[in-house]
Amino acid sequence: MFDLPDSWVWDFWLADDGERYHLFFLYASRALHDPDRRHLRASIGHAVSDDLVSWTRVADALVRADAPAFDETATWTGSVVRGDDGLWYLFYTGVRFEDGRNVQRLGYATSTDLMTWHRAPDNPVVESDPRWYELAGNSPWNEETRRDPWVFRDPDGDGWHLLVTARATEGESLTRGVVGHAVSPDLRSWRVLPPLSEPVENGFGQLEVMQVEEIDGRPVLLFVCLPPQASERRRAQYPRGAIWAAPADSLTGPYRIDEAYPLADDDLYVGRLLRRRDDGAWLFFAFRHMDADGELVGGVTDPMPVASQGDRLVVQRP
Repeated sequence: MFDLPDSWVWDFWLADDGERYHLFFLYASRALHDPDRRHLRASIGHAVSDDLVSWTRVADALVRADAPAFDETATWTGSVVRGDDGLWYLFYTGVRFEDGRNVQRLGYATSTDLMTWHRAPDNPVVESDPRWYELAGNSPWNEETRRDPWVFRDPDGDGWHLLVTARATEGESLTRGVVGHAVSPDLRSWRVLPPLSEPVENGFGQLEVMQVEEIDGRPVLLFVCLPPQASERRRAQYPRGAIWAAPADSLTGPYRIDEAYPLADDDLYVGRLLRRRDDGAWLFFAFRHMDADGELVGGVTDPMPVASQGDRLVVQRP
């Protein structure tokens, strides 16, 4: 398990450089006292491991930028990939308040070694397109939801896909969560496209921290949504569902959000899958979310095996 005694640790993502595993995570000082204040103090920390169990903290990856900047308030969740140019790319969410509203945009930083990161000069590179996505000015959430990028190579071509937490422009508020989409030929220039899912009656207000993988030949989309942000119908069926898996027709969708099923209750949050290098086994990680009193715990779990049972994934929790 990875934890910090002086800070809350929550959203995270993983990378494998072929020799070591890398854990990137959001953290904020416990000196804030109130864990709800952590979001606007978030920085991106970094740790490394040889075995996915024992982690060594190294220098932070990113902190918020000096104003004026799209990420002047906080740096939020992202993902890391290696480009065809040999550079590592860290895509992340930048937060800035505009007219009292939380506006989220996506940027990236690059590194030659995963240790020292430099922001791209052309940030931000992905913003909401009002043709398909809800903007801050017309959102009952008082924010412009454009966060948690998951970037992966096109399985059928030479380009790249980016999935992002987003909201549609129509529908009941707690069903508007969709899989936002953008594409790029080179990881630097991005074109925003329509979402890869639709709002559904038993859906979600938001699909946070997505990841898509193919497990035992079946594409599956992981995302998270706590019960208060899910539709009434979804809450009635799964009153404690928090980490979700949805089947997909392919890695690039469409994603069948109406068929989503829970992988874990709200004691865990942010489910991540990683394929272990030595044996190819798929492992599941999460951060410890709520204790029995409903208080934030924090810290990333040890890896847990996942298995297919019928057409579903099952996490084998200790």
